[in-house]
This record gives sequence, structure tokens and C-alpha cells, in this order.
Amino acid sequence: MIVPRTRLLTWFALLALPFATLAVAVPEYALVAGGMAGLFVLLALLDAVMGLGALDGLSVELPQVVRLSKDRPGGLDLHLINAPQHQREVRLGLPLPRELASPHEDLTTLLPAKAERSRLNWPFQPLKRGNYVLDHCRLECPSPMGFWSVRGTTPARCEIRVYPNLLTERKSVAALFLNRGQFGIHALRQVGKGRDFEKLREYVPGDDYGEIHWKATAKRGKPVTKVFQIERTQEVYVIIDASRLSAREAALSSEFKVQSSKLATTEAQLGTLNLKPGTSVLERYLTAALVLGLAAEQQGDLFGLLTFSDRVQSFVRAKNGKAHYAHCRDALYTLQPQLVSPDFEELAAFLRVRLRRRALLIVLTALDDPLLAEQFERSMELLCRQHLILVNMMQPPGARPLFSAPDVEKVDDVYQRLGGHLLWHRLRELGKTLQHRGVSFSLLDNERLSAQLVTQYLQVKRRQLI
Repeated sequence: MIVPRTRLLTWFALLALPFATLAVAVPEYALVAGGMAGLFVLLALLDAVMGLGALDGLSVELPQVVRLSKDRPGGLDLHLINAPQHQREVRLGLPLPRELASPHEDLTTLLPAKAERSRLNWPFQPLKRGNYVLDHCRLECPSPMGFWSVRGTTPARCEIRVYPNLLTERKSVAALFLNRGQFGIHALRQVGKGRDFEKLREYVPGDDYGEIHWKATAKRGKPVTKVFQIERTQEVYVIIDASRLSAREAALSSEFKVQSSKLATTEAQLGTLNLKPGTSVLERYLTAALVLGLAAEQQGDLFGLLTFSDRVQSFVRAKNGKAHYAHCRDALYTLQPQLVSPDFEELAAFLRVRLRRRALLIVLTALDDPLLAEQFERSMELLCRQHLILVNMMQPPGARPLFSAPDVEKVDDVYQRLGGHLLWHRLRELGKTLQHRGVSFSLLDNERLSAQLVTQYLQVKRRQLI
């Protein structure tokens, strides 16, 4: 496609008006004015014909896959191939979706002479997690005289993967992984002893006879004792509910106090808490699951994932390693809430068949709906005898005991606090019912979701409950 440039319109305005005025005012010069106008038209047509091949030998290459994190600035490297290797000005345009915010609508660059390949970086910032595909690039070059712009489209495919942003969450749990020995940690009763063989040492009076390694004793001619360590390579699964309740906006927990109800939470506070308006519960669950995967990797355990709604959507068997973590991340970054109710019975049947070995199951769901809570109780009877189950949900806004909030100013606030108390009481009764079946139930704060999940996991590891 060829379109006029500003230069053509400017010259037309500078020549057409004077020549037309001259032809009307002095009829004797009408022929001269017409000849000059015709000459200008011929030059414009000649420039248009010569500019038809302005894009010949010009193409764009994009990387096949670009991986970025949500809300973190990034860029796309464009490689421009200039086969004729002569200097020319090129204007480029990419059909970026609105979720990839860029400060530029298009970019203009000057390709140097005697250079076949040139590199150009297109900056943008992903605003939403997901998968985005670019299949073409728009090009524009001026004609030799600059009267026309020649536009075209060249195929260039690129897949942009936007993953959850773990930067803030990893900072919040970094202190849990510092190698400080045993200083500063809570004393927890360890259930039993380690069951993984670690090393052999000489017998010390008081050692259990059952821990003596008799073959090594016979070989060395003196008693040798086996030393055990806490079990490694245990299976840890994070089960994420992606049904309709996970589409709700993640609100601040009831423990987060705002000094005045008339003052809105500032943007700086939201950024400190890694919360932004419109962040869904599912988004927070995905971030916490990936952080927990990093913790399991450091502890030497096997990490797996399962996502479900009214059916099991994806299942990643527990493994370890960087390649496996990348596979888990790829399984989560396109997950979106489904407007259906969760089917806990199908979930329990699926896990019962697939998981033969005892594992730690960390369920991230929402049970503030009484009907769903009742269904969840029934379904856990299939799993609670074989696996260790930790059920977690975000604390609903306002769900707290009565008289725990002093900022009651109106009658409406009384009814609101009463409704929050009833919800809190119902969830507490649900937790007691699940506890009788050996299932732990916890309400987590939105601001400390990842840290609380990692703390639960480390406590289970220290007590060897799996």
C-alpha cells in the first residue's frame, strides 16, 4: 500500500494555490501554470513508481519465545534484515495487545549502509498474565523523493509468555531460607526420628542396638552405628481451585488496619503488599504455589501441581529440578478462573487413583459457601487416611469475631460486623470438623499468603508428619 506523505501535501499546497491564482488572475500564463502543475504531477507519479520496491529485501525476525514476568518492564528484540545493504529509513509497527503496554505506538530507525542485519529493542510492560502471539509486523519506507510512504506487512511470529511476578513474594519469604543454624527458629516437637540413612559412625554408649550396622561392625572389628536424617524426596502437591469463587478480587485481610475509613489505601501501600486493584484470588494462589515450589526444591522434596474446577484441568506429577519447575510454571501461567462450581468428589477420585504414595496435599480453595463446604467434607474422607492434607483459603473480608473491631460508628456497621462474625464462626466450625478427620484448615492473610504457606510446609518437614 502507498500513501502520501506530508512532503507531498506541503508541496502541493505551495504550488497548486499560486499556480491556480496565477491562471485566474493572468489568463496569458494559464498554459505555463498548467505545465508546471503537470510537471509536478509527473514527478509525484514517477516517485510513486520508483518507490514501489522500497520494501524489497526488507524483513523482520522475532524470537520464537519471550518469557517475562507480570508488571516488570521488558522488551522485544527485533532483527531487521536489509538484504540490499543500503541506507534507508524504516518505520515499524507491532500489533501488541492492550495487556502489553508500550510507550511507543511505532518505532522509526535508520538502517546503516553495508549492514545486512540490525537490531532494535521494543520496550513494553506486561500488565496481565497469559500467552500472547504476534504473527506479523508492519513496515513503512519513504519513496526516493519522499513524496510517498510505502507500507507493507511481513510475517514474523513470536510467542510472549507472561508469568506471575514472584519478586515481591520471594523477598517476603527470603528470611525463611537463610542459613542461620538453629538460631531464631521456634522449637517444634519432632515426631519420630529420621528415616533416611545418612552415614556411619562409631558406637557410643547408649545407642540403640537396633541401629547398629552389623556388617560394618564385623568388617571393622568394632561396633558401628547408623545415623539417620530427616526424610527427603517426599511428594508435595499444591492443589489450586480455579472455579468461580477464585475469580473474586483479593481484598486486604481483616488484620490490616486503615487509620481512617474515609482515606483510601494509597498506591504505595498496595505496592508494598504486592496487591493491585483487580488482583484475583486465583492470581494470589498461583504466585504462592510457585513460591512454595521453590521452597520444596530447596528442601530436596518433589513438587507437583493440580488445578481443577468442575473437572481436573491439569496435573503435573511431583518431580524436582529446574526443567520440572519450568514445566510447572508453564502449566499455571495461562490458567484463568472458570465460571463453574468446583467438583470436589471428582478431585478426590482422581487423586485416589493417581497418588499411590503418601504425600502432602496443600489445597488452595474457598469454602465460605456452605454447600461447597459440605461437599468438600464428604470428598476428603477418601484421602485423609492416606495423605496429609492442609486446606487453606484467604480470610474473607470482615470475617472475624464479634467485638474485635472498635471502629463501629453506625447501625449498619453493627449488622456488618454481625454478618462477619457468623461467617467466621461457620468457618471455625468447619475447621473443627475437618480436624476430626485429620485435615488441617487455615485462614490465611492476603498480604502474607506465600510466607504462611511456606511456614506450614517447613513445620510439617521439621515434625516429619508426612
